[in-house]
Amino acid sequence: MFEDIIEAKASVGHFVKKRIEEFKKLGREGITFYDFRPFLDVQLEADIFSELCFCLLTANSSASIGIRLQKEIGIEGFKRMSFEELVHTISRYGHRFAKQRAERIVKARETFEDVLDIINSAKSGREIRDLLSDACSKYKVEGFGLKEASHFLRNVGFDDVAIIDRHVLRYLRENKLVPDQKTLTRRIYLMAEERLQDVCSQLNLTQAELDLYIFYIKTKKVLK
Repeated sequence: MFEDIIEAKASVGHFVKKRIEEFKKLGREGITFYDFRPFLDVQLEADIFSELCFCLLTANSSASIGIRLQKEIGIEGFKRMSFEELVHTISRYGHRFAKQRAERIVKARETFEDVLDIINSAKSGREIRDLLSDACSKYKVEGFGLKEASHFLRNVGFDDVAIIDRHVLRYLRENKLVPDQKTLTRRIYLMAEERLQDVCSQLNLTQAELDLYIFYIKTKKVLK
């Protein structure tokens, strides 16, 4: 079982290792340089806030659009562009929820110092994820649920949380590891995370690595 993951590791393991190193550098130094070639002809520099915005942009969209927007807007653009400028830029890339995402980016500016404090609390990714969820509820920051918080934490170097997106969920269902339910509740999300941890234990992988391999199996790309 899971021969496809073993094959993916043999094929793109060096790309996954490189991506994980980029994530760790971002969490450690506050800035990193991504090179998505040969899967996407994009290279970009990111800081922690622009990575948070990338995760907001990618929800209900795609990693490719999120990456291209992250490069277009840039580190300073996420901090300083007006709401109208953000809407215009996001719209040009065909994002279905340009106004909503621009609103969330502007709102995230107000709460980012609290986000940094939570990350620097040096707890596990899962503990930090719960604290982030509480903070988002407190400040009425929408669109930052379990999946988005896990995505962000993985991308700043935490490797003990799972990103249960449509690709991962489809993989789990195909392998009969989670029920085939239409709604991804918190209970199902955490169940899926535990099933993925079982796979990690069998294959000696972290959740961060496993996610990138499953994404590759489903898309033939190693992105983020």
